[in-house]
Amino acid sequence: MTKNFSSIIFLLTLISGSLITISSNSWMGAWMGLEMNLLSFIPLISNSNNILSNESSLKYFLIQVLASSILLFSVVMNSIFNGMNIFLYNDYIFILILNSSLLIKMGAAPFHFWFPGVMEGLSWFNNFILMTWQKIAPMILLSYCINFNFITYIVMICVIIGSIGGINQTSLRKLMAYSSINHIGWMLSSMFISNLYWMIYFLSYTLLSLSIIYMFNYFNIFFMNQCYNTLNFSPVIKFLMFFNFLSLGGLPPFLGFFPKWILIQNLINNNMFMLTIMVMMTLITLFYYIRITYSAFMLNYTEIKWINYNYMPNYKMLTLNFISLFGLSIIFFIYNLF
Repeated sequence: MTKNFSSIIFLLTLISGSLITISSNSWMGAWMGLEMNLLSFIPLISNSNNILSNESSLKYFLIQVLASSILLFSVVMNSIFNGMNIFLYNDYIFILILNSSLLIKMGAAPFHFWFPGVMEGLSWFNNFILMTWQKIAPMILLSYCINFNFITYIVMICVIIGSIGGINQTSLRKLMAYSSINHIGWMLSSMFISNLYWMIYFLSYTLLSLSIIYMFNYFNIFFMNQCYNTLNFSPVIKFLMFFNFLSLGGLPPFLGFFPKWILIQNLINNNMFMLTIMVMMTLITLFYYIRITYSAFMLNYTEIKWINYNYMPNYKMLTLNFISLFGLSIIFFIYNLF
C-alpha cells in the first residue's frame, strides 16, 4: 500500500514537472520543471529487487543531469553575453548548445546512446512513460528556440539510426527504443510545419505504443522468441500483436500511416531531400517488421500439447487494437460524413 501510494505521488509530481516546464515564461522556470520531472521519475524506475533497474536509473540520472547542466550553461552564458552587448554569432552558438541539451534529454540521435540501454532495464510501464511523456517537455522547449538547419540534420540522423539500429534486435525493449528514435525524427520534422501536426503525430504514436506495450506487459513478453513460442495458443492475439507492429511502422491501411501521410503532404514542397531520406528509412523499418511478422505466421513453432484452449483478448486489448488497426478508416468515415 505504501509503495502504491508513493508511486502515485511521484507520478503526479512527474506530470506536474512537465506542466510547469511547458507553462513557464522563463528558462529558469523551465529548468526547474525539468528537474522536478527528473527527480520524480528516478524513484519510479529504481527497484531494489532488480539490479538492471538500478543500473538504468543511475544511467538516466547521470545523462539527464548532464543535459540539464548544458541547458543551464547555455541560458546563463547567453544572458551574460547579451548583457555585455557581444553579438558575434553568440546567439546562434548558444541556441545550438541549447537544442543539443534538449535532444540529449529526449534521447534523439546522435545523442541516443543511453536510450536503448536504459530501456532494457525498465518495466513496460516505465518504458511507456520514457517513450511518450518524458519527450513532451523537451520537444515543446525545442519548438520555442528551434534552429531549422541544425534540426534538419538531426531528423535525418534520427530516422537513419532508428531504422538501421533495430534490424538485428531480438530484445523487444531495444526494438521499441530504436523505433522511438525513428519516430522522434518524424516528430521533429512536424515542427517544421506547426505544433498542431506535432500533436497529431505524438498522440497517434502514444496510442500505438500503448496498444503494443499493453500486450507485452499483459503476457510478460520481453524477447522476440517469446512472441513466437508463448502466443501459439491464440492466433487472434498473435494477429493483433504483429499487425500492431506494422501499424507502428506506418503501413497504409492502419492508423500509423495517417500522421506520416499528413507530414509527407506538407513537407513535400519544403524539404524534399529530408523527406526522401525519411521515407526510405521508414521502408527499412517496415522491412524488419514484415520480416518478423512473416516468421511468426509462416513458420511452424512448437506448441505445448496441454495448452489446448483458444484464449480471447479482453475488452481493453480489443479496444486499443481496434483503434490502432482501423483508426484510419474511422477518420476517413468521419471526414466524409461531415
